[in-house]
Amino acid sequence: MASGHDPAISALTQIPDIDSSETQEWRDSLDAVIAAQGAGRARYLLLQLLDHAKERAVGVPETRTTDYINTIPAAAEPDFPGDEELEERIRSIVRWNAAVMVTRANKTTNVGGHIATFAGAAELYEIGFNHFFRGKDAEGASGDQVYFQGHASPGMYSRAFLEGRLTADQLDGFRQEISRDGLSSYPHPRLMPEFWEFPTVSMGLGPIQSIYQARFNRYLTNRGIKDASSSHVWAFLGDGEMDEVESLGALNIAARENLDNLTWVVNCNLQRLDGPVRGNGKIMQELEGSFRGAGWNVVKLVWGRGWDDLLAKDVDGVLVNALTAVPDGQFQTYSVSTGAYIRNDLFGRDPRLLKMVEHLSDDQIVGLGRGGHDAKKVYAAYHAAREHTGQPTVVLVQTVKGWTLGPNFEARNATHQMKKLNKAELKAFRDRLGLPISDEELAGDLPPYFHPGADSPEVRYVLERRAALGGSLPKRVNRAKPLVIPADNRGFLDLRKGSGKQAAATTMTFVRLLKDLMRDKNFGNRIVPIIPDEARTFGIDAMFPSAKIYNPHGQTYEPVDHELLLSYRENVSGQILHEGINEAGSMASVIAAGTSYATHGEHMIPVFVFYSMFGFQRVGDMTWAMADQMGRGFLLGATAGRTSLNGEGLQHEDGHSLLLASTNPAIMIYDPAFGFEISYIVEEGLNRMYGERDDNVYYYLTVYNEAIPQPPEPEVEGLREGIIRGLYRYQAADPVDGDDRPRAQLLASGTGIHWALKAQTLLAADWGVAADVWSATSWNELRRDAMEVDEWNLLHPDDEQRVPYVTRCLEPAPGPVIAVSDWMKAVPDAIAPWVPQGLRSLGTDGFGRSDTRPALRRFFQVDAEWTVLAALTELARRGEVKHEVLAEAIARYGLTEEITVEFAADEASANEPGA
Repeated sequence: MASGHDPAISALTQIPDIDSSETQEWRDSLDAVIAAQGAGRARYLLLQLLDHAKERAVGVPETRTTDYINTIPAAAEPDFPGDEELEERIRSIVRWNAAVMVTRANKTTNVGGHIATFAGAAELYEIGFNHFFRGKDAEGASGDQVYFQGHASPGMYSRAFLEGRLTADQLDGFRQEISRDGLSSYPHPRLMPEFWEFPTVSMGLGPIQSIYQARFNRYLTNRGIKDASSSHVWAFLGDGEMDEVESLGALNIAARENLDNLTWVVNCNLQRLDGPVRGNGKIMQELEGSFRGAGWNVVKLVWGRGWDDLLAKDVDGVLVNALTAVPDGQFQTYSVSTGAYIRNDLFGRDPRLLKMVEHLSDDQIVGLGRGGHDAKKVYAAYHAAREHTGQPTVVLVQTVKGWTLGPNFEARNATHQMKKLNKAELKAFRDRLGLPISDEELAGDLPPYFHPGADSPEVRYVLERRAALGGSLPKRVNRAKPLVIPADNRGFLDLRKGSGKQAAATTMTFVRLLKDLMRDKNFGNRIVPIIPDEARTFGIDAMFPSAKIYNPHGQTYEPVDHELLLSYRENVSGQILHEGINEAGSMASVIAAGTSYATHGEHMIPVFVFYSMFGFQRVGDMTWAMADQMGRGFLLGATAGRTSLNGEGLQHEDGHSLLLASTNPAIMIYDPAFGFEISYIVEEGLNRMYGERDDNVYYYLTVYNEAIPQPPEPEVEGLREGIIRGLYRYQAADPVDGDDRPRAQLLASGTGIHWALKAQTLLAADWGVAADVWSATSWNELRRDAMEVDEWNLLHPDDEQRVPYVTRCLEPAPGPVIAVSDWMKAVPDAIAPWVPQGLRSLGTDGFGRSDTRPALRRFFQVDAEWTVLAALTELARRGEVKHEVLAEAIARYGLTEEITVEFAADEASANEPGA
C-alpha cells in the first residue's frame, strides 16, 4: 500500500494516504505521549480529538461506549436553581408517605404494591417536578407528556397528597377501587381519568409509545393542526424493562426524525424483579452502546458528588479502569456491604487506589453515592438533555433500588416483592429521612402519614414550582370540541347506492369511503391514515399524490415512479403515517392520535389499516393499552377471513381476530358484509367518538379482499338499527302461495353472507326449504346487549323482564338457526344462549391452508353446500324433513369426496373475481 503502514489499519477507511510523512508525524506524537505520560493520557487526548472532530462535522466513526463515569464533569455542571436543602426535605416527605401508603394497605388487605422502585428513584422524579415538567393549566396548553414508571405510582400519589390533590382517605384506598374511593394500582387513565395520562406498567409499551408520541407532536405541528413544539416527552423506564423488544425496537425512529423533544430517563438500579439485570456485565455500558449506535444523545449519570475528588485525582485512569471492570452484580454486593469490604474488594485491586482513599473512613466509603441520588447531578443531566438539539436524549442513571428504606430493602434481590415495613424498619426509615414523627406515633397498628401543613415551607415551595411550570402533573384534561359529522357526506351516500355491476371487495369499499371522508371540510384534515407497508395491498396508494406521506424532512429525492399518476410522495405536512413493516409502531401512532383529544385538546381520527392476521394477535397488548388510555379511532383488519385470503396460508389467514378482539371491553367489533353496512357503522362510530356523545370506545372492522358487485342498501325496516346493533334480516325467503315449507334461519357475517345466500337458493330449489338470510354485522354487540339485559333482569326479578335484541329478532322466526362465517365457531357461538331455537355454528377452526377459496371453504366445511347440510340436519332432528335426505345431500354435493383441482378450478372461475 502507498503509505507502507499496517494494512489492517489502512483498511479501516480504504482511503489512500496522500501524505505519509504527516501521518507518521501524528503516529510519532502519539507514541511520545504514551512514553512520557502513559496510555491514560494518550487515551484522553484521542477522545478529546474525536469530540472535537464531531463538533467540526468531520465524519469519524462514533465510539460505542464511553468511560464508566458521568458524561458531565463536575466543572461543567450548571448551578442548581432550587433550594437544595428544602427539596431534600420534600423528597423525604414524599418517600415516607409513598412507603407508608403501601404498608398501610397491606396491613389491612392483601392488595400488594411496590415500595422500593420509587424509593430508589425519588430524586429522578422530584427534580423533574420542581424544575422541568410543564403542566397544562394554561388555556390550550398541552404541557409535557410524562410517562411515569408504573411501579413508581405510589410516589406520584404521595406527591399529589403533599400538593393537596389527594386526601389521606384516598391514599388509604390504594388498590381498593371497588370497596372504597381508592387509587389504581398503576397509571390507569380509564380508572382515574382526571389524573393519569399514560398507562405504562405493561413493560416495554411506555418506551415505544413515548417515541411515537413525540413524533406525533411534530406531526400535529407540521400539519398545522396545533403547535405542539413546546411540549416535551419524558419517559421514565427501568433498566430491566429494556430487555423488552418494544423498548429498544423503535430507537431508530426517534433518531431518524431528530426528536429532540424526547428524553428517556432509564433508572439503572441494576435489578430486575428477581435479580441483577446483568450480573456478569454492565447494563449502563450495554445500553449506552445501543443508544449511541441508534443515533441518540447519551448522558450517563453514574456517580454522586462524593466521587468527584477521587476522579479528579485519577490522573492515570486506574480508578476509571477499576470501576469499568467491576460487574453489576458486584456493585449490588457493594450496596449492602461494609466500607472495609468495599475498600478491600474495589480499591484493594491496586496500591494506587488504596492510596487514593486512605483518608476516607469505612463509613465515608459506604457513603460514596450513586449519581441518581444526587439532586444537583440529576439536575445537570436533565438540563443537558433539554438543551441538546437534533437528537433524542437518554439519561442513564445509576441508583440503588429501595434507597433509604434500610438494609433489609436496599439492593436486595427480593426487594420488588416486599410490600410493607415492620416497626423497626419504619423507625430506621424515619431516622434516615429525618422526619419529626415520634415513636408513639409509630407504635400503633398503622404507621401515620406525614403532612407538614398547607402553609409549611415545603408545601408552599412545591406549589410555587408547579405554578411556575404550568400546573400539577400527572393530570389529564379533555378540552376537545365535538366535530361536525354530516350525515349527507358523499362517501356515506355513495356506498349505500352499491357498485352496480362493478366488483369491489369490502377492503376497497372502505378505502373509497376513507378518501371521500378525507375531503370533508368539517373533519377530513383530522383523519390520520396509518399503514404498516401494505398500502398497495389495500388500495391506499391512490392517496399518495394527494394526501402525501408524512416525513419531517420532506422528500429529498426523486421517486423512482415520479412519472406515474400514483407516485410515492412524501411531504413535511403529509397526512398519511406510513410506518413500514411495523405493526407495533403503527399501533403506537394510533394511540398517540387517538388520545390527542386529551393530550392536546384536538380530536384526531386514526384509521389503522393492517393485514388482518397481523393485528390483534401481534399487538394485543397495545390494543389493551389504548383502551386504558381511552383512545378513539378505527382499526381495519383488511384481507380478513380464514378462507378469503386464499393463497397465503397458515400464518396469513385470520379466522380468530374477532375472538381476540372480543376480550377488549372498549372495542366495538363489526364484521360487515357490504359497503352500505360499512357506511352506517363508520358514520355511527364518528358520531359516537367525536360528536356530542364523546364516548371512550374505538372500532374494529374486518374487511375482505374478495371482490363482488356491492348491492345497494335493501328496503328493510329498521336497517340502520339492525346494522349498528348487530343483526337484521337481509333477504327473506321468496314467498309462495300456501307456503307450508320447512323453514330455516341462516345467520352470516362478512363474506359468509354470500355462502348463506347461495345456500338459501339451494335449500329452496333442491329441498323445498324456505330459508331467511340474516346479516350478523356484530356477534360481539349482540352478546354485549344480551349480557346487559340478563344482568338487569337478575337484579329486577319483580319487574317485567327485558328481552335481548338478538332474541327479539329471532324468536318469531320459524325453524332452526344456522350461523356461518369465515371465523372460528366460537365467534358466533357467543350468542348461542340467547337464540331461542338453539344455534348450530359453522366456522373455520384450525390452521389456515393455501388453496383456492372454494377448496378452502369445502375443507373447513363452511361453503353453501355444508350450510345446506347443517340446516337439513337440524330440520331432520325436528322431524320437519326425512332423515334420508341427509345422505342424499351429502352424495349430491360430494361432501365426503376428495377435493380435486377440477372442483376448485371450476368453482374458482365463478367465485374468484380478484381482489
